[in-house]
Amino acid sequence: MRRRILPGLPLSLGITLFYVALIVALPLGALIFKAASLGPEEYWRIVSSSRAIASYRVTALSALAATTFGLVFGLALAWVLVRYEFPGKRLIDALVDLPFALPTAVAGIALTSLFAQNGWLGSILASVGIQVVYTPLGIMVAMFFTSLPFVVRTVQPVLEDLDPALEEAAQSLGGSDGTIFLRVILPLLTPALLAGLSLSFARSLGEFGAVIFIAGNRPSSTEITALLAFIRLEEFNYSAAAAIASVLLFTAFVMLAVTNYLQARALRYMARA
Repeated sequence: MRRRILPGLPLSLGITLFYVALIVALPLGALIFKAASLGPEEYWRIVSSSRAIASYRVTALSALAATTFGLVFGLALAWVLVRYEFPGKRLIDALVDLPFALPTAVAGIALTSLFAQNGWLGSILASVGIQVVYTPLGIMVAMFFTSLPFVVRTVQPVLEDLDPALEEAAQSLGGSDGTIFLRVILPLLTPALLAGLSLSFARSLGEFGAVIFIAGNRPSSTEITALLAFIRLEEFNYSAAAAIASVLLFTAFVMLAVTNYLQARALRYMARA
């Protein structure tokens, strides 16, 4: 009797396909079907309205700013967690995953309380004329909080696996710390950084619970696309909600394709190394 490489493959494959069809494909198919029922002209009128375009701009720019700051802070945090030993290191390492476990609505309420004008950090920032709550800056803070772990957890294992001999060889050749980082370490981290950034950006685009409490939700100012779709849903305008949501869905598919491509490149790069 020929042995199977994967015992139980038919059963496991059937369970997987059932899950994909029921949990993923069915809701997405219903969304696409509902949006397609509008017709091209009506669909374009909804997704290209001034309010929708303003929400795209607020969402995309806030996500880009949060992701850019997450690149710098996330890389620094991963570097410290890997390269240094200090009291409380395990606690900080565990807190990195807090946004994954914390409900986003709870995160939004906590951030609003913290950055309000009478909050611990908000009062300090208000004294120098900086307002966070109910401004685009608040949206960036919420997106940064929920997306930071993607950068840290993507870069951290690559840093742990770096061969110290590469840095020692560069030091023996007279390379400075800055030169070693830019020409030896950073190229090795680039695939992981790009994958983490794409995941972080995609998470920021779709963030809802943490943002609506701190944003203020003013149309054309602090209203994100996910909230606009939710508003159309509360108005029982299901077709318009599906049309707006389909824009986020298309963007998510693009980011997923980019992420898979970058992750594949990272795996090939690490295999060659």
